[in-house]
Amino acid sequence: MLDKIFGTVADIDLVEKALTHPSYTKELNLDDLLNYERLEFFGDSVLKLFTSKLLYNTYPDYPEGDLSKIRSILVSDNILSKIALQIGVDKKIKLGPAEEKQGGRKRESNLACSVEALLGAYYLNGKIPEIENFIAQYLMPYAKDIDEHFEKYNAKDLLQQYTQGIDKTLPVYRTVAVHGPAHKPEFEVAVEWQDKILAKAFGKSKKEAQQNCAYEACKMLGVIN
Repeated sequence: MLDKIFGTVADIDLVEKALTHPSYTKELNLDDLLNYERLEFFGDSVLKLFTSKLLYNTYPDYPEGDLSKIRSILVSDNILSKIALQIGVDKKIKLGPAEEKQGGRKRESNLACSVEALLGAYYLNGKIPEIENFIAQYLMPYAKDIDEHFEKYNAKDLLQQYTQGIDKTLPVYRTVAVHGPAHKPEFEVAVEWQDKILAKAFGKSKKEAQQNCAYEACKMLGVIN
């Protein structure tokens, strides 16, 4: 899948590093420079640069603040991990044995970091047009949904603003249960405020469950329609 998207590369070692989780080098006593952390650092900037360019061109009438809001969600772990699953990163990433047993192959942060690292690796391999096409094809469709349903993606912030505006306190998220096998968990989360449960919701990660929970709470409180 990656070859179809980005083509062949001169330095395949960079791509291998981008798919190597820090747990792999740590648990196998390998050099830390062989994992994706340095490429992730670089790839984060590559991602933001190309995403910013496409947003700038796609929404010519939007001010900087609106573009920043869309971009912050577009490059989040939640979105990047979904794309990682689309392109099969979860099947290729190298994990340490312990991280593998703990469900690391489906962990949002692991997948998102690897996508960023891959963009860094492909940039250093000169795959600039391919990167731009990749972001246009896989990320930009989410931009339209984010723009039209921003409250769905920003519900935690909206709920926090609401509760602080009422009594200056914050909502509390509590993991009620974790369902399913370790490699594919589903989290059940409740959000509480003023000693009452406002809503419960599910998600493939704690972050996703909390966001879904906040969205339901915002609807219940009339913060959003």
